[in-house]
Amino acid sequence: MWFFILAELSVFAILILVFAVTQAIKPQMFGESRLLLNTSTGLAMTLSLLTAGLFAALAQEQVRHSRSRRGAIYLLAALLAASVYVVLKVTEYRHLLASGLGLEHNTFFTLYWILTGFHFLHVLLGMLILGWLAERCRRGRYDASNRSGFESGVLYWHMVDLIWVVLFPLVYVLG
Repeated sequence: MWFFILAELSVFAILILVFAVTQAIKPQMFGESRLLLNTSTGLAMTLSLLTAGLFAALAQEQVRHSRSRRGAIYLLAALLAASVYVVLKVTEYRHLLASGLGLEHNTFFTLYWILTGFHFLHVLLGMLILGWLAERCRRGRYDASNRSGFESGVLYWHMVDLIWVVLFPLVYVLG
């Protein structure tokens, strides 16, 4: 799992580097385009993902103490928090498209859609993983001595969190 996580982080690192270098080349365009994003929505998305990460960590703690059914409840809470992100992101995407700010609008929005779209797909996959882990926890499949698959799934979710913690300030705030 660590190899997969590092490979994913490497892909995101390259995309983030492209964004940062292009921003340095075209600061005015990036600054003006960034103003078209809603920073409050971006912050709300950040809080929802971090909350989901907290619940995933609490679930992990429950499984470490052989309380997998309690862990399932925390995973469901993580899914609920992640769902807030999905609703906010889809709403933001719809607004941007309705405003004519699609992939082809300018370089900023091309990179915005690539970075956030790729991340969005990772969020959806992470939610599937958390849901699968919740069901396995509900069935008592994990305990203190059997949690390696569980911890790999939670690790994936934390990777998704980590990437967003970098993307949010880079895309929505920093100029």
